[in-house]
Amino acid sequence: MSTLAYDGSAMLGRQLRRIRNNPGLIILTQTMPITMLLFFGYVFGSALAMPGEEYRSFLVPGLLVATAANGIMTGMFQAAQDTHRGVTDRFRTLPMSRGAVPLGQAVADLVVTAAGTVPFLLVGLAVGWRIEGSALEAVGAVGLLLLFRFATTWVGIFLGLLTRNEEAAGQLGGATFLLPLLSNAYIPTDGLPGWLRTVAEWNPISAVATALRDLFGNAPAPNSAAWPVAHPVAGSLAWCAALLVLFAPLAVRRYAHGER
Repeated sequence: MSTLAYDGSAMLGRQLRRIRNNPGLIILTQTMPITMLLFFGYVFGSALAMPGEEYRSFLVPGLLVATAANGIMTGMFQAAQDTHRGVTDRFRTLPMSRGAVPLGQAVADLVVTAAGTVPFLLVGLAVGWRIEGSALEAVGAVGLLLLFRFATTWVGIFLGLLTRNEEAAGQLGGATFLLPLLSNAYIPTDGLPGWLRTVAEWNPISAVATALRDLFGNAPAPNSAAWPVAHPVAGSLAWCAALLVLFAPLAVRRYAHGER
């Protein structure tokens, strides 16, 4: 086993134990998306042109992606917390691969996200959402969702190592709640003003949400001049690849060199 894989698995175990020892955080992160589904689905659904069940079918993939985008917030807070409390400095003194610590954090977050997706999907089915596509397409949708979560977690890890302060990371992480609002996660972008629609459709969340709706068979890709939304699966993969190629090396480098 390579040094990165061996050390990364050790850091994965450490992160999972850390999460297990904080049950309040687990309950909050797992129940919040379900609460939002029930609130948005039954409150907003009655105020939109879409009938209730149709809106909930539109909403479930969007909320899945909005939750995945929160990888930025969780990755940022955990990395900043370790740095602020001196844990990261202690890890740097150990003879381990420099990529092991951020990799372990990212994979642990992915495991927790995968486990939390199951109850959310079950509640979605209970409120009227259905998988209309094939089983293979549905598996592809879940895989794409987890890939997006993995990519956004690396963004968060880099920003957390950059801020080095858990309070600042918490405040900055709260701003990530704006990202789904500037997308098609909760509402279609057809009725938005031209410039705002352009911003929303070039938001990576819009591409991934459209791809999930397409793969789950909930709605075809809308007419859009933005390439990622017009070609949602390819656009989502391109966004994920771009985020990983940019932020994973930056996070590892930032971890390895500290404040320098």
